[in-house]
Amino acid sequence: MTELSSISKPRLAMSHTERHARAPISTAFIPAGVSITTLVLIAAVMAQEAMAPYCSDLKRATDLAMTNERFASISTKPRDGNFADSSLALMDWDDCSLYGARTYTCDSQPIRTAQEADQAQEKIFHEVQTCLGNSWAEAKDRSSLGFIVLHHADQPVSITLSIDQTDQKQYVVRLILFGRSN
Repeated sequence: MTELSSISKPRLAMSHTERHARAPISTAFIPAGVSITTLVLIAAVMAQEAMAPYCSDLKRATDLAMTNERFASISTKPRDGNFADSSLALMDWDDCSLYGARTYTCDSQPIRTAQEADQAQEKIFHEVQTCLGNSWAEAKDRSSLGFIVLHHADQPVSITLSIDQTDQKQYVVRLILFGRSN
């Protein structure tokens, strides 16, 4: 009796490995397609979780800075000087206020040491960049130790992140959003 080649063997007589090796290409890649889709979804969820809790509020503030009215719609009770309370507060930030018609400012939570303030400023810088996207970039020629400047690529809007010390000898990172004139 001659031995049958694998091509002439009836399908049921093929080994498990031979049957899977001959599976149509479209079904052979289904697990890989599912895995890629799953990975994309996981990456999207992780990116959302990585967003700072104040991101949506910051986006709203930057959108307002790009309008002709600037911050008029969020200006509430006047303060001393040219300051006013703001109805838009960044989540987890303190003392969000307006200065004049073109400046929105908030202070981070108090920080104990200058070194921790430097680390917080760097972390906030990356959070702001991630939140606002590629149209915002650091203006390295205008940044210095303790002072980071970001600007929008197409709009006359900028953000500074500076480190300041309070009267209580604590530190804060101060975010200042400035809508410049065209």
